[in-house]
Parts: sequence; structure tokens; C-alpha cells
Amino acid sequence: MPSRKVWTIAVLVVVLAWSTAMTVLGHLAAVVALLPSLGLLVQQLTAAAHAPGAGTARAPAAETAGQEEPQR
Repeated sequence: MPSRKVWTIAVLVVVLAWSTAMTVLGHLAAVVALLPSLGLLVQQLTAAAHAPGAGTARAPAAETAGQEEPQR
């Protein structure tokens, strides 16, 4: 399993555990207030994990290798 997916699953588990603990401890108002941001977090992590070519983008090679940058 790729490292990115492991991190995604770990973050989702931590967020779920935190939300569950807040609910059990009676902080339902906090959970309700943070629900939209938690949903966005899950959506973005899922999109990042399933994006085609995720993590394979590389910076283009410098064409001016060995040349100095002009002074300002």
C-alpha cells in the first residue's frame, strides 16, 4: 500500500476517533459546528488519494543549468 494512502487512512481514523470522543464526552455542539470542515477534510483527502498520477508530478529540469542568475 502506498505511503500516501497509509497517511490518508491514518488521518481519517484520527479525525473519526476525535469526533467520536467529542460526541461521547457530550460536546455535541462542537461536533455539529465542525462537521462541515470535517466533511471537507474527508473529501479533499479522498480526492488526493484517488487523483490520477497523485504524487508523481516532478518539477521540470532547469534548462539553464550552470548559468548564473542575473544580479538585481
